[in-house]
Amino acid sequence: MTSTLVEPVDDDLWSAIGDPTRRRMLDLLLAEGGGTATSLSRQMPVTRQAVAKHLGVLDRVGLVRGDPAGRERRYRVDDAQLARAVAQLASVGSAWDARLRRIKRIAEEIQRTQSE
Repeated sequence: MTSTLVEPVDDDLWSAIGDPTRRRMLDLLLAEGGGTATSLSRQMPVTRQAVAKHLGVLDRVGLVRGDPAGRERRYRVDDAQLARAVAQLASVGSAWDARLRRIKRIAEEIQRTQSE
């Protein structure tokens, strides 16, 4: 019996989330309700240009949305896409939990047969 995911995993989405700098940016955007590349760069150990590049990656996968704010863009987390990422993570976690339970049962069976 194989375990399948409820929803296919979006590799681009997880590649974007896999970067620690981008995860920190998501945390800041969630905590503050949004921000610009300039405001985020003040709180991060990277340049404004690096922040802008990371925001571009997050925007391409739909995790953030940028709206014009003067000469900059104000970014906010897209709640629906974040919920989709969380659902994918939960699905992957459940699939791995099931695999680990099967491995444990196999190991226990091997141990039991070797004890007999």
